[in-house]
Amino acid sequence: MKVRVLVIDDEPSISRSLTRILTDKGYEVSCAETAADGLARAEEIRPHFVLLDVRLPDGSGLDLIPRLHQIEAETQIVVVTAVGDTSSVVRAVKLGAIEYLRKPYDMEELLLILEKAARSGADRTTLSGFREKDRSHYSRNELRFRGPEMTAVWELIQKLAKSDATSVLITGESGTGKELVARAIHFESERREAPFMEINCANFQENLLENELFGHERGAFTGASRLKRGLAELADGGTLFLDEVGEMPFGTQAKLLRFLESRSFRRVGGGHDIGIDIRVVAATNVDLEDRIERGLFRKDLFYRLQVISVQLPPLRDRREDIDLLAEHFLGRYSSELKKGFEAIDAQALTCLRNYAWPGNVRELQNLIERIVIIEDEATLTPAHLPDAMRRDCEVSRSRSKDPEDTALVPASSSEVRDREAGARYASKSLSENQTRPTLREIEDAYIAEVLEECEGNKSQTARVLGLSRQGLIDRIKRMGSTKSPARRS
Repeated sequence: MKVRVLVIDDEPSISRSLTRILTDKGYEVSCAETAADGLARAEEIRPHFVLLDVRLPDGSGLDLIPRLHQIEAETQIVVVTAVGDTSSVVRAVKLGAIEYLRKPYDMEELLLILEKAARSGADRTTLSGFREKDRSHYSRNELRFRGPEMTAVWELIQKLAKSDATSVLITGESGTGKELVARAIHFESERREAPFMEINCANFQENLLENELFGHERGAFTGASRLKRGLAELADGGTLFLDEVGEMPFGTQAKLLRFLESRSFRRVGGGHDIGIDIRVVAATNVDLEDRIERGLFRKDLFYRLQVISVQLPPLRDRREDIDLLAEHFLGRYSSELKKGFEAIDAQALTCLRNYAWPGNVRELQNLIERIVIIEDEATLTPAHLPDAMRRDCEVSRSRSKDPEDTALVPASSSEVRDREAGARYASKSLSENQTRPTLREIEDAYIAEVLEECEGNKSQTARVLGLSRQGLIDRIKRMGSTKSPARRS
C-alpha cells in the first residue's frame, strides 16, 4: 500500500512540484488549494500525511489541524509557512503538528521528515495504542528478572518514576540494558504522555552535539536556513536521555551543566533563554571518576548528573535471571520470525548459565535471535550453541559431582559457528594449567581475538563486542597496562 500525502497549498506551482517529486519517490499525492477543499479531500482519501500551508484563502491552516485529526487520528501533519512567525510554529506543534518547514522548501529535509515519520508510524493502529505498546515494551514485563540484584533496581525505578528527581545517572557495562531502564523510568512516570528523546553523545563532535541538544536560530551559521528546535526543547514535559554521556566533548559539558542548573538554554545564535521542564537521564559504561582524574570529564557535572544513581549489574552477577531472559527472547523471536521454537532443554540452559557473557544481556539476545533465524526446531538444544559455549559447559560438567549430569550432544554440522575467544581461552587454560583463569583474563583474551579477526579495525571490533569505540579503546589501554592476554595460536 502506498503512503498517501495530501498537499493543502494555494500556490499551484508548489503543489505541482511537490506532486512530481513525491510521486517519483513512491508516494500517492493529492492536492487542495483551500481549507474547505482540504477537509473534503481528507475525508475522501484518509491521508497518512498532510503538508499544510498556514495561510489559505479561506482561513488559517492551523485551524485545520484538530479537524484533520478528527477525520483520521493517525494523520501526521507538517506545517508550512512563508513567514518567520514563531507563535504560529509553537501553536502548530501544540495542536499536534509533527514538524514545520519554511518556504522555499528544502526537499531533502522534507523527504527525510516523511521517511522518518512513516517508519515510526508503520505498525501502529492509533496514537494511544502505540504509546501503550511502547510503555509495555519498556516496563517490568520486558526487564525480566527474579534475582535480588534487578529486584532492587526495579524498586528504585519505581521510586524514581514517582519522584520529581530531575537528574538520574545510569551506570553499567555495555549491554546491561541502560536504555531500557531509562525508558522504564519515563514510561512508569507521569511524564509518560510527553516525549522521550534520546541522543548518543559519542556520535557527535562538540559543535554538532550542542546543535542537536539545543537547536539553532535561523541564520546562526552558514546553512542555517531555518530555526531548528533541539532535543531538549522537543522533550519539554518529558525525558531527555543522554546515552554514553562519558564521551561528551569537554566544551559541551559546561553548557549541559548550565542547563541542568537553570533548566533553561539558548539556541545556537539565540539571544534569550528558553525555560523547559524535563527529566535528564544520562547513561555511561565508563568510569566517570577515572575520566575526571584524567581531565576528560567535569567533576561538577558528574555530581549534578548523579542526583540519583542506578547501577546495573552484569549478567554474570545475575545468573538466576538467565533462564527467564533466554526463554523470553526465544518466545519473542520465534513469534516475530514465525518459527516453531517452543522451549530450551535443560542441558542448553546449563550451558547458558555457565557462560561468562562478556556482552551481557545484549549478547544473550543476539545469540537467541541468531539461532532462531538459522535453525528450524521445536526445542533449543546444546547442538545449536556455539562451540566455545558448549565446550565451557563440558568442562564445568566434567568437574561436577552431580549424578544427573550427562555428556552433551556432539556438535552438528548445521550449528552456529560463533567464535567466543574468551571461552576458548578458559577451556585451553584449564586443560594446560588445571587452573581457571580470572574473568578479566577471559574478557581480555576475547577482546584481543576479536580485534585480531577484525584486522585491527576498532570500529568493527566495537560493534562485534557491543561496546562504544571509546569504550573499546579504554579496554585496550587497560589491557596494555597488565600482562598481555593469551592469544590464539
